[in-house]
Amino acid sequence: MFKKILVANRGEIALRVIRACRELGIKSVAIFSEADREALHTRFADESICIGPANSQLSYLNIPAVVSAAEVSDCEAIHPGYGFLAENPEFAEVCEASGITFIGPRSDHIRLMGNKIQARNLAVRAGVPIPQGGVEGVSDPEVALKGARELGFPVIIKAASGGGGRGIRVVHSEASFRTAFSMAQSEASSSFNNPEVYVERFIQSPRHVEIQILADQDGQVIHLGERDCSIQRRYQKLIEEAPSPALSSAMRKKMGDAAVALTREAGYVNAGTVEFLLDGEGNFYFMEMNTRIQVEHPVTEMVTGIDLVKEQIRISAGNPLRIKQKDVQILGHAIECRINAEDPVDHRPSPGTISFYYAPGGPGIRVDSAAFESYYIPPHYDSMVAKLLAHGKDREEALARMQRALEEFVIEGIKTTIPLHQRILSTMKFRRGEYGTDFIEGLKK
Repeated sequence: MFKKILVANRGEIALRVIRACRELGIKSVAIFSEADREALHTRFADESICIGPANSQLSYLNIPAVVSAAEVSDCEAIHPGYGFLAENPEFAEVCEASGITFIGPRSDHIRLMGNKIQARNLAVRAGVPIPQGGVEGVSDPEVALKGARELGFPVIIKAASGGGGRGIRVVHSEASFRTAFSMAQSEASSSFNNPEVYVERFIQSPRHVEIQILADQDGQVIHLGERDCSIQRRYQKLIEEAPSPALSSAMRKKMGDAAVALTREAGYVNAGTVEFLLDGEGNFYFMEMNTRIQVEHPVTEMVTGIDLVKEQIRISAGNPLRIKQKDVQILGHAIECRINAEDPVDHRPSPGTISFYYAPGGPGIRVDSAAFESYYIPPHYDSMVAKLLAHGKDREEALARMQRALEEFVIEGIKTTIPLHQRILSTMKFRRGEYGTDFIEGLKK
C-alpha cells in the first residue's frame, strides 16, 4: 500500500480523498491555490503546498507544478479526484514517466475513452448497442448533412472530445443544420482544442442511466449497479438516484453485463462509469465512459456499502478486488442533490461569503461539503457548495428524508439551488419516477 498520496484537487472531493487516505493509514498532501489558502482540505491533510495563483490554469491545471509538489513531498501516488486533471491523458502520462502512480486508469485508456468516436467503436466491438450514426468524425457540413438526412431528423451533433454539455447541438430540421454544425465545431475547438464532431440519431426524452464499474489489474471486472442521472440542466446533472426507478432487475443485469463487456474489451483498470441512454421502449444505448470517480459516486456507496475511493487506491496499489459480482447487493434507495452557489431561478453563479451554515443530519443523511460559516465561495471554480444525500429502505423513505434534509439545510449570505431541488422533489412526475433528461425544460413551463 502507498505511504503518501498527493490530492490533486480542491473542495469536497479533496476532503473525500483525504478521509479515505486517513482511514487506510496513508499520509495525504493537499495542494491549493492562493484563493484556497484557508480551505478545509488544506487543514485536514497531513501536509499542504501552495502551487500558484487563483487562476486554475496556473495552479490546479498546471501539470509541472502538481507533479513537482508530489516529488518534493515524496508522494508515491496522485489522486486527481474529478474535474481539473482527472481525465487529462497528458497528466497521467507525466505521472507514469515520473514514477508516480496515477490513481485512475492508464493514460492510453483515458485517451481512448476521451474520444467519443473511438469509444463508440469500442462499444460496437464489445457488442454494446449505440445510437444510429456517430461511428466516424466529420468536418465537412455537407457530408454531415447527408448523414443527417439518412438518419432522419431530429439528430444531435456532438464533440468527439470533452464533455460537460459543450460542443453539443440538437437539430430538428435541415434548415438549421449548417448553422448548428458550425456552432458545435467552433465550441468543440475552443473548449477541447479539437473541432472533430459526429452526428447521431437524437433520442427523444431519454433517461440517462450510468453503471459504476471496478476493474483490477488481474482482469477482474464487476459492476455496482446503476445511477439514474436524468435530472439535468443543459447536460449538467442536478439530482442522481440509485437504483433507477425505471429499471427492472432483468434490465439492470443486462446493462451491467454490457458495461462489464465494454470494460473488458478495453482492458480497462480502476474505477469507471459507463453511461447509457434509455429510451421509452426499454432500449439502451452506450453514450460514453467516464474514466474517473464521479461527482455522484456517494449514491452508489450508500446502496452498496462499498467505499469507491478506497477501492481506487487499493487497485492502483496493485491489490486485487476483494469482492465478486455475486457479493454486490443493492440495499435500499439513495438520492443525491447537488447544492450549488447559484440563483435557483436564472442559474447565475452566486459567489460570496457564507454568513451562516447549518448542515442537516439524522438517519440516512450524508453531506459531502468543504463549506463552513464565514467561508468565501470564490468565483474562479465550480459553484458546488455541497452534495446532500439521503438513504432509505425504499425510494419513498429516501424522498421523505431528502425533503426533510433540504428544509433543514441553511446556507445564508449566498444564493443556492436548495429551492430548485425542493421544487423538483415536490412534483408528482418526480415522485412517481416518471422523468427524462427534458424534465427541467418542462418544469419551466
